[in-house]
Amino acid sequence: MLYDSSRAGNAQEGWLDRRWWAQRGQVLPAPAGRGAVSMIAADGRQLVLRHYRRGGLAALLSADRYWWQGAERTRCFAEWQLLYLMRRNGMPVPNPIAARYRRHGNTYTADLLMEHIPGTAALSAWLATAVVPSDIWMAIGRCIRRFVLAGVSHADLNAHNILLDTQEQVWLIDFDRARLRKQGLWADASLARLYRSVEKVGRRLPRGRFREADWQALLDGYLSETGVRVSAA
Repeated sequence: MLYDSSRAGNAQEGWLDRRWWAQRGQVLPAPAGRGAVSMIAADGRQLVLRHYRRGGLAALLSADRYWWQGAERTRCFAEWQLLYLMRRNGMPVPNPIAARYRRHGNTYTADLLMEHIPGTAALSAWLATAVVPSDIWMAIGRCIRRFVLAGVSHADLNAHNILLDTQEQVWLIDFDRARLRKQGLWADASLARLYRSVEKVGRRLPRGRFREADWQALLDGYLSETGVRVSAA
């Protein structure tokens, strides 16, 4: 188990177990489309508990077990460490609380507990409600560029992992398999993945919810941002 003592000084293993919270009546309805996520009400704040689940063909072999390669290479410890580092550097990401793996011979299961970012909704939810203004698209572009310049490679940048709060600040979530990298073509690949995701969401919505002008506004914001690399110092 790994945790931030400044935010979880009395952390215990039960915090990483949905049933432990459910027995205390502290589990809230989970966001739509995020089946592996549990919302927790605790000590006047909301937490997000995520159980790591496999996707694609690998899920046919095991729904939630990963090959053991050492504690520091577990999905939960790697994501917790990156979130902690990014928060120290002022990046708009969730605060990590605790992470835990359970080893089962040559495999393991994993869980991650984070603070919920209040008043946020995914970009996909915003698009489903109304046309997103161009200044917000520009803000999204600036936010993405900030992560790219910091060397943070998001493994699954899509319309569901970009959040907007009531102040229209942009946040990124879900850094499973993300890592720090030198500048390279991965940044273009991330943008291409995001474009495909937003376009797919837009096809299911009323005409005009996502336009090429919106994407151009995102790119304008992206190209206007300057920044520095994330540092552990």
